[in-house]
Amino acid sequence: MSFLNGATVGYDAVNNKAVFIDQTLLPLEYKEISTDNYDEMYDAVKTLKVRGAPAIGVFAGICAAVLINKIKTNDYGVLMGEVEKICADFVKCRPTAVNLKWALEKVLCEGKISSGENIKQNLKTLALKMAEDDISVCRKIGEYGAELLADKNAILTHCNAGSLAAVKYGTALAPVYIAKERGKNIKVYVDETRPLLQGARLTAFELENAGVDATLICDNTAAAVMAKGLVDAVLVGCDRVAKNGDAANKIGTLSVAVLANFYKIPFYVCMPFSTFDPALDDGSQIVIEERAADEVTDFWYKQKMAPKGVRALNFAFDVTPASLITAFITEKGVISPAEIKKYSTEDTF
Repeated sequence: MSFLNGATVGYDAVNNKAVFIDQTLLPLEYKEISTDNYDEMYDAVKTLKVRGAPAIGVFAGICAAVLINKIKTNDYGVLMGEVEKICADFVKCRPTAVNLKWALEKVLCEGKISSGENIKQNLKTLALKMAEDDISVCRKIGEYGAELLADKNAILTHCNAGSLAAVKYGTALAPVYIAKERGKNIKVYVDETRPLLQGARLTAFELENAGVDATLICDNTAAAVMAKGLVDAVLVGCDRVAKNGDAANKIGTLSVAVLANFYKIPFYVCMPFSTFDPALDDGSQIVIEERAADEVTDFWYKQKMAPKGVRALNFAFDVTPASLITAFITEKGVISPAEIKKYSTEDTF
C-alpha cells in the first residue's frame, strides 16, 4: 500500500519516518522507502534517490524533523546542536540547488526560536507545512503557465522538473498537467538529458503515466525538432536563480536556450521563489556541482561504454544567462528577467 499516494516525498509523522521514492530504480521499479536512519537519508540526497530542487528542500526539512524527534532527551542544547550538525552536513551534499539551503535555513531558524520543550513538535509542524506549501506553490506555477500555453500545442523540456522533482506537480511540467486538467492536451518532446538520463527515465515515465503525449529525443535532436517547427515553447525548471536573472539548471539547458533563441521559440524557466538567490549578483557566482566520471562512462550501461582510464568532465549543471530567458513562471505570476531582482525570498511561502 502506498503511503505517498502520488507524492514524491512525505513525512509519516505517526511513525516518525521520512518516506521517498527511490528514483534511481525508475522506470523499471517503483519503490517507496521509509526510514529514520541518518545515513540512508543523506545517501538518498547524495545519490539522487531524491532529486529535484523543490523535492530535496522539502525532504531535508522532513529529515531534520525525523532525526530530532528520534532523540530521547528534551535538552535544548543537545537538540539544537544536532539541528546545526544535520543542517551543516546536508547543505554540502548538493551545493547548486538553493532550495536545500533555503529549507535548512528555515529549520535552523525554527530551532533557534523554539525551546527544549517544543522544538521537536515545531520541526514536525514545519516539515509538514513545507510539503503542503510545495504542492500549493507548484500548482500556482502550473496555473500561470497553462495560460501561456493556451495557443501552444507542443513544448520541449530538458531533464526532469515534473512531479518527481517536487512533492507533486513539479515546476516545468506543472503547466502541462494543469492544461490537461482543463481539457487541453499538449505534446511534449523530452530530452533524454545526460549524464543520468533523467528525461528518459523520469520525465518520460511520469508523462506516460499521466496520459500525456510524450516523445523522447536524444539531447542532440533538439535543434532538429525546432528547425522543423515542431516546438512552440520550451519549459525547464531550475536549481538556483541569481539576482540578475541568470539561472542554473541541469547540464545542457544552456544549449537548449541558445537553440530556442536562434529559432525564436519562447524559453520559459519555471520556479518557486525558494529557488531565487538574491545574495548572488549573477550566474558566475553559482557553484556548479561536478559529479563522478563513471556516471558518464559506466552508469546505466550493461558494460563499460568508454575506454578504460579516459577522463570525463561531468558538470551537473550549467547557467543560462537572463538574456536568453523569455520569462520566469512562478507562484507569483509570470515575471521577466529584468523584474526578478525586485523580489526577495522574504515574502515567499
